[in-house]
Amino acid sequence: MGTTQLESVQEPKYWHLKTVLSEALDSEFSVGEILPNERDLAARFGVARATLRQALEQLELEGRLQRRRGVGTTVAPPRMGVSLGTGPHTWPGGSEDAWQPVDCTAAVPPPAVADALETGREEPVHIVRRSRVSHGRPVAAELLYIPQPSVPELSAGIEAPSGAAHARAVLRELQRLEPERQENAVELGSAGADEAKELDRLPGAPVLVVTTRFVAGGRAAALSVATYRADTCRLTFGDSEGVEIHAGMQGQAS
Repeated sequence: MGTTQLESVQEPKYWHLKTVLSEALDSEFSVGEILPNERDLAARFGVARATLRQALEQLELEGRLQRRRGVGTTVAPPRMGVSLGTGPHTWPGGSEDAWQPVDCTAAVPPPAVADALETGREEPVHIVRRSRVSHGRPVAAELLYIPQPSVPELSAGIEAPSGAAHARAVLRELQRLEPERQENAVELGSAGADEAKELDRLPGAPVLVVTTRFVAGGRAAALSVATYRADTCRLTFGDSEGVEIHAGMQGQAS
């Protein structure tokens, strides 16, 4: 590869470099390919390594790159697609659900969750933990809170053993209810220690937190708190289709 000097521009040099690098990713590299090391890249574009790191960090945030210890910097696959609140309302765990149950425990939820479920703050609920993977990488983690009245057949044994099998049983029981509506909220957050570990990110990495309140029989039947890697998702808001997180052109920021 030859040396490419950046033209004199008014915008920050790292931002212009990010654009140049993005064009190079489209024309010279394929998904999963490892980029040259920082020294070689800095020499190619005639910039300081600090400037290069800023550009690489921005591209990682936008989902164009993945940086892993012991591997290096690789070209990321396209952003995954997830639909929220579209079509007929369905319960978590249905046949088209891409989430995978990991565990289920019974515990008192955080006060804010208890308030959203309209349960007593000291009342235990079923907490189903689920994960989502795309292109071999973890992209989302979910805690699904289900109050005892939503799954009465299982709540008599709420102290039952935990595990993925119990999680699937709780989700199957939830399917017996007739869903009325879903209420979605999306906000930007940062990954805590546990979330970062599940999502293969560093603590403090930006995440999208999607909260969904499921209503049936005039009451809250379940509450989902799903944490998505911010570098894997792109949001679209539509009047008739609700909120969608779907695949977009890799060169676009979220």
